[in-house]
Amino acid sequence: MIVNGYTVSGMSCGHCAQSVTEELTALPGVTDVSVDVETGRVTVKSAEALAEDAVRGAVEEAGYTYEGTIALVS
Repeated sequence: MIVNGYTVSGMSCGHCAQSVTEELTALPGVTDVSVDVETGRVTVKSAEALAEDAVRGAVEEAGYTYEGTIALVS
């Protein structure tokens, strides 16, 4: 299991979080997505490594701005 964190801007409500979750969940290997609208933090669990371009594309398809990866602290 691989866990990655990303920053996404432009989200302001539960519908925003749902849209981002749906797009990221559609990526091959993704098993779980958690979105914190207030911080713009998105955590993605996957069975395999995800290409940053694929994550960026999914976020942009949902209508939001992909800002980059963030380090996750265990």
